[in-house]
Amino acid sequence: MGRNEDFSDYVWARWPRLLRSAVLLGCSHAEAEDVVQTALMRCLVNWGKVERAEDRDAYVHRVLINTFTSSRRRRWTGELAVSMMPEGADVDETTAVDTADAVLRSLSKLSQYQRTVVVLRYYAHLSEQQMAAVVGVAPGTVKSRLSRALKVLAGDPQLAELRGTP
Repeated sequence: MGRNEDFSDYVWARWPRLLRSAVLLGCSHAEAEDVVQTALMRCLVNWGKVERAEDRDAYVHRVLINTFTSSRRRRWTGELAVSMMPEGADVDETTAVDTADAVLRSLSKLSQYQRTVVVLRYYAHLSEQQMAAVVGVAPGTVKSRLSRALKVLAGDPQLAELRGTP
């Protein structure tokens, strides 16, 4: 399989997950598409490095996060609520919109570092070692950021309402 075919297959398989990761990091759907596309273009240019990486998904997520962070440095950093999350669930649309809104509002209460580790852990399903490699910090730092983020999310009344707890 050639370089371009390998890259195309990778993009085809990972696009929805990368797009959703960008949305969960704080992008609107349109901005998420731009960020993912830019990240993947950077990966294509250095596809040899991506192929040699110990964990290709962790490498691409690191490029995605760096691209997202760079995009926020250049522009307005306010967040806009999105009406529809990618990979829509098979639930009542109003419930899905309410749930997406509650989750995005809750995630917006986290620092960017905390939000990043939550997305990498619970959406991208990366291990602590992979997350540490992506973020560029020690595994212990990843654990503490994730622990603090989960405390914030556990105390959020909007998420408690989704869980059905008072």
